[in-house]
Amino acid sequence: MSLSESRRDALSAAYDSYSDMLFRVALAQLGNAEDAMDAVHDVFLKYHDSKVSFNDPEHERAWFIRATVNRCHDIFRHKAVRNHLTLEDAEHLTADSSDGDSVAQLYRALEQIPEKYRAAVTLHYLEGFSVEEISDMLKISASGVKMRLARGRDALRNYIEKEEN
Repeated sequence: MSLSESRRDALSAAYDSYSDMLFRVALAQLGNAEDAMDAVHDVFLKYHDSKVSFNDPEHERAWFIRATVNRCHDIFRHKAVRNHLTLEDAEHLTADSSDGDSVAQLYRALEQIPEKYRAAVTLHYLEGFSVEEISDMLKISASGVKMRLARGRDALRNYIEKEEN
């Protein structure tokens, strides 16, 4: 097997393992499917073009999530976010919900909270990562993750209460 074949196999395996999760993370960060797809695509291009090596699968997963969050930050910074479809087109990607309206409402609510809280809330509650794992991925302290989760929950609660009234 040539080097390019092994690199192609590694890319394919990484895509199979992480693409759906990274799309959901990017979607929660950016608010529309087109930008989320662009962010995930950019992350896989970065992986393909780099010579990054990983210590273990946890390190690899953390790298992909961190690269995705960073790319989403870049998109915001460069004002490249375009207003397209709502997050309702991502209903089929959620793992545990059969109620599409609830999923769409959740993503709409996530769009309303500050981006730094959105990342922690998405990784913890939607993707199931622990506080310690998120701390490693986002390069912040565990107490910082806990604070972002608490403030994110408060922001979501306030938004939902406001919408119900």
